[in-house]
Amino acid sequence: MRFSFSDEQQQFRDIVNRFLNAKYSTVDARRLLETDRGFDDALWRDLTHDLGLPALVVPEEYGGQGFGWVEMGIVMEEMGRVLLCSPYYSSAVLACSAILNAGSEDDKQRLLPDLANGSARGCLAVFEPGGSWTPDGIAMVARDSADGYLLSGTKSFVIDGHTADTIIVVARLEGTVGDVGITLFEVVGVAAGLTRKLLKTIDGTRKHARLTLVDVPGRPIGVPGEGAVALNVTLDQASVALANEMVGGAEHMLYSAVEYAGARRQFGRLIGSFQAIKHKCADLLLEVELAKSAAYGAASALAENHPQAGVLASMAKCSAADAFMRAAADCIQIHGGIGFTWDHDTHLWFKRAKCSEVLFGDPNWHRERVALNWSDDL
Repeated sequence: MRFSFSDEQQQFRDIVNRFLNAKYSTVDARRLLETDRGFDDALWRDLTHDLGLPALVVPEEYGGQGFGWVEMGIVMEEMGRVLLCSPYYSSAVLACSAILNAGSEDDKQRLLPDLANGSARGCLAVFEPGGSWTPDGIAMVARDSADGYLLSGTKSFVIDGHTADTIIVVARLEGTVGDVGITLFEVVGVAAGLTRKLLKTIDGTRKHARLTLVDVPGRPIGVPGEGAVALNVTLDQASVALANEMVGGAEHMLYSAVEYAGARRQFGRLIGSFQAIKHKCADLLLEVELAKSAAYGAASALAENHPQAGVLASMAKCSAADAFMRAAADCIQIHGGIGFTWDHDTHLWFKRAKCSEVLFGDPNWHRERVALNWSDDL
């Protein structure tokens, strides 16, 4: 696998970085986290029309740009660096990848063009109220009726589920257990019998919703009952994209801490000259760099269809989660008293780090998965 970026990919990163820094700041993040909608329509249009980012990994035949997961990792890292409030992750990553992995040709032709051009936004409803998200933990039931499949149950912590136009709901066919019967369904956001409630979470920069479905019509994506494999691939892609986003946030926290340590004076000296601060920053740099390597390697594995991509995705997720949490906590500590205040921005990244840490599996879950599936082929 290749762990370095090409010149074209570096140029792409520079373009995304300049765009986000010109269009977005923590002032916008603070404004948007106070709203129920959670994102800015004008910025979403700019992301779509100026850069075409929602179309990034969608093949050209469905209206996309046809790039791979390395480029997606670059985008997610830069978005994590600026703490972007946007439905990009829920729509361009989760919804689009679920459709690409599970959908038939008709499904892709029907759903992907609108998601790629940004005229529609999607989300993936997979988490059960108890926190399960893997195929064997799916409890929502799809009942076959004369009018098609009807879905009943509750999905929780659905990212941007309260505003999405197209909801990809993971359910199991009635009477099935385990990995058998798992199916992805298309549900329209205004469907009869669907109730959407915005949840209050630690991280207001990424909105979550609870969806309650009572006999809601669902259109199967792909072959009914055969969605477990597609779901597992989608979850790996979700973890890798999230790992790259966390790496961006962790690196921002590292730079913020080092910058402050080089400017703040105490006892007549810059605090960065004290050995304790030097060691803390050096240790943090090492952990962030290791997490970056894991995230980049996992994205490259997805792009190359590596047989151990799932294990590498778990390695990236747990490494990035640990690095982001440590970077945010250390950054607050190095900033001292001001780091704990609402007026300072550091707490925004800390809250994102905490929520991202448990999203799609906490570090312990992913370490156990790595231990159980380790291969010398890695």
